[in-house]
Amino acid sequence: MRMPHWPMHPWQHRIKYDLENITKLLEFLGNPHLKLPPVIHITGTNGKGSSTAMLRSIFEAANYKVHTYTSPHLIEFNERIVLAGEKISDPYLFEICERTRLASINCSIEPTFFEATTAAAFLAFSEVKADILVLETGIGGRLDATNVITKPLITLIAPISLDHTDYLGTTLPEIAIEKAGIIKPNVPCVISYQIEEVYKTLIQKCNELEAPAFCYEYDFGINKVENGFIYLSKTLNHTFPTPSLLGDHQLINAASVIATISLINKEFGITNRDIAHGLQNTQWSARIQKIDSRKCSHLVDKHIQIWLDGAHNVGGAQVFSNWARDNLEQPIYLILGMTKNRNIEEFCSNFSEFVIKGYGVKVLSEASSYSAKIVSERAKSCNIDFIKADSLEEALKEINNVTKGKAANILITGSLFLASDFLKLI
Repeated sequence: MRMPHWPMHPWQHRIKYDLENITKLLEFLGNPHLKLPPVIHITGTNGKGSSTAMLRSIFEAANYKVHTYTSPHLIEFNERIVLAGEKISDPYLFEICERTRLASINCSIEPTFFEATTAAAFLAFSEVKADILVLETGIGGRLDATNVITKPLITLIAPISLDHTDYLGTTLPEIAIEKAGIIKPNVPCVISYQIEEVYKTLIQKCNELEAPAFCYEYDFGINKVENGFIYLSKTLNHTFPTPSLLGDHQLINAASVIATISLINKEFGITNRDIAHGLQNTQWSARIQKIDSRKCSHLVDKHIQIWLDGAHNVGGAQVFSNWARDNLEQPIYLILGMTKNRNIEEFCSNFSEFVIKGYGVKVLSEASSYSAKIVSERAKSCNIDFIKADSLEEALKEINNVTKGKAANILITGSLFLASDFLKLI
């Protein structure tokens, strides 16, 4: 289903960033979060979802049953809660949300959307058997609703950049402190690529809690080779094939995932072959996703290639723009829609060197998104010829007309919700 019948939609109230409601609600539900399979808890700014998808694919390649919890969703809410490899069914989703709704009434709590759906997800994860749960935070970590997990099997911190600054802080060290909240005493923590000041913050937290830290560049790393990469650590030196998810940043995500598995593998016995198979078969939409031209033939001619990416902050823009610059031929067009409070100018500056023209659109799947007019006006300051479009379809039609039968690439980015808008069109 597109959205559950309860709770209130997320744009109808602000985020309540603490653990008070979720703790009380879970206690009334019988503490399902204490009855879960082993948990891999993941935070970070960019790469959480890709890392979750890779871990799921690898564990499934080794014939394990995997739960995953991710957000946001692209098409239907059920994507967020995967039970033993299958999206939660509509009837079961209704049931767990209804049980959570009744519990919230009985304990006089009005939970936020994420608190309520997280509590409901924990109910499902506790009732359906699986071998592992890969649990992704919503925002932050310290006070994120998922951080009621007190003893995960391992934690993974994906790359951190500026995002959600109204809740997490305005500097990278401040944000890192919040993300570090998932680190638990004596629980190993894999730290993916970070800038130096973030490394220091995270490692300091690990030292305080006596949590073994395993850091990219320090304890493990990669060398890119033709058709793959070499994973390097004290315990493993092995060549793996190129992951199915595109971009050099996915090699870093893959390395962090391999490091995570290596630290817990005594309990699972996952082979290098399982890892290779899992990486090559990972599916995660709207991450430098090449759209099959046959699926969008009603929108653009076959000579146009569309690339979809959910980048919504500066870190994501840097990754996507670097990949596009290095891998795509001109002309390249940009369709951009963004949620309010995002820095349009800073985001677009990453594309100014190579985008021939841009189109600002409003994101329909996100109520708090900028208008097409604001997007286009602010993006113009980045020396990109930007105009507003009344819709995503109009922007695509205009590019189709301008190219006049010649090859071109279109980048659709700025928000996962814009990616959702596009996927609904095809």
